[in-house]
Amino acid sequence: MYKIIFALLLATLLNAQVYDGIAIVVKDKAITLLDIKHEMEISKLSASRAADVLIRQKLEEIEIDNRKIKVTSSEVYDDIKKLAARNNMSISDFYDAVRESNGIGSMELKAKTKQKLLSQKLYQAIAYSSVSEPSDFECQEYYEMHKDTYKHPASFTVIIYDADDKNELQTKVDNPMFYSPSIRTNEQVLPYDKISPELASLLERTALNSFTNVIPNGKGGFMSFYIKEIESAKEGGLSSVRTQIVNSIMAEKREQVLGDYFARLKHNADINVIREVK
Repeated sequence: MYKIIFALLLATLLNAQVYDGIAIVVKDKAITLLDIKHEMEISKLSASRAADVLIRQKLEEIEIDNRKIKVTSSEVYDDIKKLAARNNMSISDFYDAVRESNGIGSMELKAKTKQKLLSQKLYQAIAYSSVSEPSDFECQEYYEMHKDTYKHPASFTVIIYDADDKNELQTKVDNPMFYSPSIRTNEQVLPYDKISPELASLLERTALNSFTNVIPNGKGGFMSFYIKEIESAKEGGLSSVRTQIVNSIMAEKREQVLGDYFARLKHNADINVIREVK
């Protein structure tokens, strides 16, 4: 029986003074108020939605334990190594770039990567054979409903500021009038479809006539991109984004299967609120 009263949790959580007490127990796995508060902060969710996310995670952990699914440190390292290579960075520089861009340290990145790989293996164990590739009609329908999602610039004209000293480069980013002969510049046009998804995302999140965050340059130094011009892309139609759409539809189908599976588990699980903070 699903016994959580989310309204009470939401009302008491936000004003709680003690955040490290156990709030919810999912079978024998505890969720603390600190866990919920942290999830609210990083995911921008309400208390009840954050609790839902954490309950789902705990149910996944229980299922992973029951099925004896494992992810080795080598698998985690290989996955991170592939991401680093895709961005033309060493592992060390990639850790630095992730920390600078997202505020995530190497240990947290490894933990998130391990959880991602565990979830992938769990999905394969639960539902891999039940999801079929979308038809042409499904792809076309999905494209028509999500056209805005697949719009992106054709290219970015940028000035790349490059330096060995991170603090000096940060001074330039904070004060564009600052000059130092040790800061190198290089203007380039970066076609959207020729750069890594991570760099494309970074540039898309940066306003025109602004600097990106300072990130490692993959050569032991640091760099920042100044967005000088953004060229709008002409709509390329379904064929230009078909692979992305197939991946999106497949991901949604997988999540639907997993969502239904864990909804049934949640309905029957022993889940209790054991601490309410006044």
